[in-house]
Amino acid sequence: MDFKQNYFEIFQMLASYQVDTDSLADRYRELQLSVHPDKFADASDQEKRLAVQWATQVNAAYVTLNEPLKRAIYMLEMSNTNIEHNPTLDPMFLMEQIELREALEEIEASGEAGLAQLDQYKSDVSNVFEGLQRDFEAQINDSIVEAEQTVYKMQFVHKLLAEANQLEERLLDY
Repeated sequence: MDFKQNYFEIFQMLASYQVDTDSLADRYRELQLSVHPDKFADASDQEKRLAVQWATQVNAAYVTLNEPLKRAIYMLEMSNTNIEHNPTLDPMFLMEQIELREALEEIEASGEAGLAQLDQYKSDVSNVFEGLQRDFEAQINDSIVEAEQTVYKMQFVHKLLAEANQLEERLLDY
C-alpha cells in the first residue's frame, strides 16, 4: 500500500484519458477484496486504520477514474493545473449554452408532451459531451491550456445533461 501512488497507479493503468471501465471495475473488486477492513478484524489498530485509509483511497480513485469529467479534472491536477471557479470562456460557447438551456426550459414548459423532444435533446447534448471528451484526449498531452478550456466546457455540458435527466425523472414521476 503506497499512498503516494496516483489513481492510475493504484489500478495499475497507464495515465490515459481513455479507460477500459470493465477492467477498472474488475481491478476495483480485486483491490476491495484485498483491503476491505473486515479482512483486518484481527489485525492491530494501526493495520486496521491503514486498511480503512487504503479502502477509502481505492474508492476515491475508482469514482474519479470511472467518471469522464472527474477523470479529466484529475488529469489536469496531475499536470499541476487547478480548475478555476469562474473561468473565462469563448463567448460563442457561452451563447450555445444559453440556447441549450433555453431549449431545456421550453421542453420543461411543454410537460409530458416534451418527452420525445427531451430524448433528442439528451442525445444531442451527449454528442456534444462526447466530442469534448475526444478534444480533451487529444489536448491533454499537447496543450494543457486547451485541455483546461475543454474541461470547463465539459462541466457546462455535464451540468446540462444532469438537468435533463432530472427533468426526465420529474416528467415521468420517478
